[in-house]
Amino acid sequence: MKSLFKLFIGILFITVMLKADEGTKYGKEIELKETTKISEIINNPAEYLGKTVLVEGTIINVCAKRGCWMELSSDKEFESIRIKVNDGEIIFPMEAKGQKALVEGEVYSINVETEHKCDHKEGESCETGEQKKEVKTIYQIKGLGAVIK
Repeated sequence: MKSLFKLFIGILFITVMLKADEGTKYGKEIELKETTKISEIINNPAEYLGKTVLVEGTIINVCAKRGCWMELSSDKEFESIRIKVNDGEIIFPMEAKGQKALVEGEVYSINVETEHKCDHKEGESCETGEQKKEVKTIYQIKGLGAVIK
């Protein structure tokens, strides 16, 4: 009887360890098998625009208010990409910072207009206090499903 109990505890322990290794799942089940390097998306965004990709990286930041986005580090130093989800659909926990994540989603772009004081160069005129507008394109991934380990 004791050996049967020990066997049951052993099987339970192995099952728990295997489940813990899979990580916590968020959103839809991940379907893609092959990962795309974040650096490839950053360097060739037009090639991936509108396509579903699977990326992997360390979580370096999470939305503190609603958990509606997280930022993954790239395979290259000082590069990262934001994973954005619809508010309330998926909530990424703040405790996920520093953990590895596998994310499937669609690459999209947003245009952000910024204003800053005019820095006039030689030969250009700029009135005092004039604001210069600049449009910057940012690429993000609309997260569909994720696994955080």
